[in-house]
Amino acid sequence: MRSLYLMSNSSTYRRTWLIIALGGGVLGSLLLHGCKPGDYRREADDAAGGIIRQKQFEAFGREEPFSIEKPSDTLRRRLMEAQKLARSHAASLGAADLEPIDHWPDDGYLEEGSGEGDGLLVVVPGVALQMTLIDALRVAAGNSREYQDQKESVYRAALALDLERDAFRTTFAGVSSGDITHDAGVSPEVSGIDSSTSFDMTQRFKNGITLTGAITLDVVKLLSQDRSSSNALSADTSVEIPLLRGSGAHIVAEPLTQAERDALYAIYNFERFKRTFAVDIASDYLAVLQQIDRVKNEEDNYRGLVLTVRQVKRESEAGSQSQIEVDRALQDELRARQRWISAQQSYERRLDSFKVTMGLPTDADIKLDRDELSRLAEDVRESLLPRLDTQSSSEEALPADAPVTLVVPSGEGAGPMELAVPVATDLALKNRLDLRIAQGRVYDAQRRVVVAADALRAELTLLGRASAGESRSLSSAGSRDEFDPRVDEGIYDALLTVDLPLERTRERNAYRISLINLKRAVRDLQSSEDQVKLSVRNILRDLLEFRESLHIQAGAVELAKERVRSTNLLLQAGRGSIRNALDAKNDLVQSQNALTAALVSYRIAELQIQRDMGKLEVNEQGLWRTYNPKEVPDDSDDHNNNE
Repeated sequence: MRSLYLMSNSSTYRRTWLIIALGGGVLGSLLLHGCKPGDYRREADDAAGGIIRQKQFEAFGREEPFSIEKPSDTLRRRLMEAQKLARSHAASLGAADLEPIDHWPDDGYLEEGSGEGDGLLVVVPGVALQMTLIDALRVAAGNSREYQDQKESVYRAALALDLERDAFRTTFAGVSSGDITHDAGVSPEVSGIDSSTSFDMTQRFKNGITLTGAITLDVVKLLSQDRSSSNALSADTSVEIPLLRGSGAHIVAEPLTQAERDALYAIYNFERFKRTFAVDIASDYLAVLQQIDRVKNEEDNYRGLVLTVRQVKRESEAGSQSQIEVDRALQDELRARQRWISAQQSYERRLDSFKVTMGLPTDADIKLDRDELSRLAEDVRESLLPRLDTQSSSEEALPADAPVTLVVPSGEGAGPMELAVPVATDLALKNRLDLRIAQGRVYDAQRRVVVAADALRAELTLLGRASAGESRSLSSAGSRDEFDPRVDEGIYDALLTVDLPLERTRERNAYRISLINLKRAVRDLQSSEDQVKLSVRNILRDLLEFRESLHIQAGAVELAKERVRSTNLLLQAGRGSIRNALDAKNDLVQSQNALTAALVSYRIAELQIQRDMGKLEVNEQGLWRTYNPKEVPDDSDDHNNNE
């Protein structure tokens, strides 16, 4: 940093020609890199990246890639360019497309994300982009704005920790100044150069001791008269030692301790968010597929009713059906058309909302993989749905007054995630990351009580200072004691300060509030624990309910299909009722939609119970590894296995 000053006072003119300040551990960066903002940015990235890796290992015993820089070649950008989507600003494509404004300090920043993007999906102009569930998880992790916000929260916590650590690092500073002085107000006139260079060091220790030291070199030289010169070296050091209030590592380093824990909490929060986000993406994806299936069912029903109306009209013309039956069939056809249109619009709304969740343009042409629902149905049917009991229809009818025995739902035929409540609860209490944070907050509150209590004590501080040598000015040019700090003639001071606890109103109130906050933290932990238990118990209930619904709706679909077939045959034989045929078709559509809903709900509940037990692992790409209660965890397993 250079500064040039011109000052006028009577006939004295002074120009300060150079001031260089070096401090805070950046001396090497200034000398090697020239103080460029991009260098400082990369230095901050290195510091934050090291902290994040450290906290990842501390939290989970492993590290995984972490970066807040999004590549310029994102799927959002490729979709907008290939499909020629509307945009309002260059930023719609990404930060790399921004034009740097005047005085932009970091030339390389906007190009930092120009590496490989999420190029697994190829966008072809004029062709809808097909996306599987795995694709959706990857795309959401790379494009979602909420996902990016969560990553940046981790980064901010890491930088905050780095700043707290800096308070206990050795800090060096250097200042060099030089004056050229000409005084025309004296006789003879005096001209000379006066320069001073000082190097300072500050070290704060976690026990509260603060040590500072400085060495100063003065050089003066007359440019007039005898052109004599003089050099001097002086040293100054001081120490501050708190003996009562404010002493001890548990007090002095409390901000650092809290920053360390906050960085760990940020890692926990992000990991919890990844698991929740992955389940949400899967839920939204399957919900869109459920709407697609509903559209298909409503379309098939609509087509069938159109054919039924045609048949009824022909029979009416032949005199075998009345006009009332024709009108009734037409009304059902209109209702079917309305449901079909409504299903289409609901599907498009769901799909657009899903695009926003993934961070993609709502007007992008995207289609989801319908086979995903078929594969899911096949997996669930194999594991849960028993073969329909064909003997139930041929069983001998019981008397009307026979006792009614209700079959209570049980764990027979349960899926792998339908664990016993105590087992699932125990897993959740051991593995839930948000519960770990709540437990940590209790300890944080306890430490704050200790710090607040310390502030009530008397303050006793020992101060010491030693200085040797003297400064130089033009008037001392020609002195011969150059570079001799004269330690034996130095100044040595010691001071003991005492602040008695006579007025501690602020500290008293802070202490009482810290105790209140401790109880609040305890209540928050209790609430979190109860919510964890409640969530696990509710999802286990949902799994049982959805499993039973699968059995019921599967049977209902088969019965509805049989009714449709029977009523159609009777209708063709001229012995059937239009009303019965129409009711059978409507019941079939409702049963099919209900079966798909139960199927999707059961799969989502399986993911939710893994998430809420803390056993759903999600990697940096957003892909999960499902939990198998029957297998012993193996850290070598592939974390990209999505089932």
